Amino acid sequence: MTFPFSLFQSQSMTENLPYLLVGLGNPGREYADTRHNIGFMLIDRITIRLNARGMKVQSKAIVITAQYEGQKLILAKPQTYMNLSGQAVQGLINFYKVPLDHVLVAHDDLDLPFCTIRMRPGGGAGGQKGVKSTIEQLGTPDFARLRLGIDRPPGRMDAAAYVLQSFTQKELMDVSETLDRAADAALTFVREGLNVAMNKFNGDAGKQADK
Repeated sequence: MTFPFSLFQSQSMTENLPYLLVGLGNPGREYADTRHNIGFMLIDRITIRLNARGMKVQSKAIVITAQYEGQKLILAKPQTYMNLSGQAVQGLINFYKVPLDHVLVAHDDLDLPFCTIRMRPGGGAGGQKGVKSTIEQLGTPDFARLRLGIDRPPGRMDAAAYVLQSFTQKELMDVSETLDRAADAALTFVREGLNVAMNKFNGDAGKQADK
């Protein structure tokens, strides 16, 4: 797989290029408040914070463009269902000529405690099918992640069923606070870079260390 821009281009070559913030999830009202859709919920939160408008469907995703600190942002929610998310991510990267170090993919993570957030520079999919699809489509795991902890299912409950459960009303109160923190982390990534964002948001007191 080839790309128009390399992950290793100098900052001077990429600083005026857009950033792509992708939240993973499943389309349709029936999935709107499910654990698997917390990535979509984050994109909605950032959209509201930036007062972004002009939603359109492009490259198999719902897309809204925004401006933040002089940078163009592409806010995207793939509409392919989770296990094909990489098709939308690749299409948007190619269309908007986004370098890989300007890409951030936000997704639910069973391996993190509920409402923990962790940023990382790349790595494996960890069983997350949307991330797996993105790695396969891009041909590399070297893109930033924003992991949103949803915890493991209780007892012997099947993980696939658990992630498709809706958050309870009580949980949604905590999720809202987490989304605010995650939006701060995503915008710090745009404004100050991944290392600064990781230093600021990966070390919350009482949170589990990144795996």
